[in-house]
Amino acid sequence: MTAATPPYLYAIALGSNRRHGRHGAPDRVIAAALDALAQNDLEVRAISPVIRTPALGPAGRSFANAAAIISARDEPPALLARLKAIERLFGRRPGRRWGPRVVDLDIILWSGGIFASAGLSIPHPAFRGRSFVLEPLAGLAPAWRDPVTGFSMAQLFARLRRRG
Repeated sequence: MTAATPPYLYAIALGSNRRHGRHGAPDRVIAAALDALAQNDLEVRAISPVIRTPALGPAGRSFANAAAIISARDEPPALLARLKAIERLFGRRPGRRWGPRVVDLDIILWSGGIFASAGLSIPHPAFRGRSFVLEPLAGLAPAWRDPVTGFSMAQLFARLRRRG
């Protein structure tokens, strides 16, 4: 892996399907999470529109999803720790996989290419099959290439739509 020189660019997926006591509906939770990123010294460079998507598995309610491009000096494990801290601020607790959540912040890509450590893989291992990640990301950063396949986000989203 050849790491980029800080600051790094990251593609982050944001999702919510539960109301928050202070922020309200899931789309407002996404907006508040973006504000929290900026308040934590993470430069939000671009934001996709929020889309509504059906829930996967037992999550129940539909999700509000978006993507953001952020700039950070953090290496991937440090950024992941910051994202998890923001999730906890919103009341997210570790729980069942695929369950309802107030907010979900996932690292999808970073400017350093491929990264793997215990508990973190970049690119996100499942993003290529998830339209709720690819749709906002392809609209936001269509030319960003998946370091594993070489396909751009626009190409990956087009391929996924053809399969679906």
